[in-house]
Parts: sequence; structure tokens; C-alpha cells
Amino acid sequence: MQDWDLTSIGLVLIGSSITVAGTIIAFLLLGIRIPIAPFLLITTAVLIVLSAALILFSMPRESSPL
Repeated sequence: MQDWDLTSIGLVLIGSSITVAGTIIAFLLLGIRIPIAPFLLITTAVLIVLSAALILFSMPRESSPL
């Protein structure tokens, strides 16, 4: 079993956030009204940005040859 690190948590968070946002958009396209849809979409957008930043900052950097 692999240990959970920040990259793994970020990948799970970004994948689930994109899935939830897609599901909400699909419901709206089908004509199903969701009263808190704008709040949920903004929340998922913020989670996507935060998890992408988490993935970028948790990856090891290559050292410069200088």
C-alpha cells in the first residue's frame, strides 16, 4: 500500500472536483434546477485551482547545475 502524500491528495481532490462540476453542469443542461448550483460551481472551481497549486508545489524541483 502506497503512502498518501500531497501529490496524491491533490490528484484525488482535482479529479473529484472536476467530476462534481461536470455532474452539476449536466443536471443544469438537462433542465433540472439546483438552487445552490452557482455556489457549488464556484466552490469546485476554487478546489480545482487549489489542488492544482498543491500538485505543482509538492512535486520535487530539479536542482540547477550552477
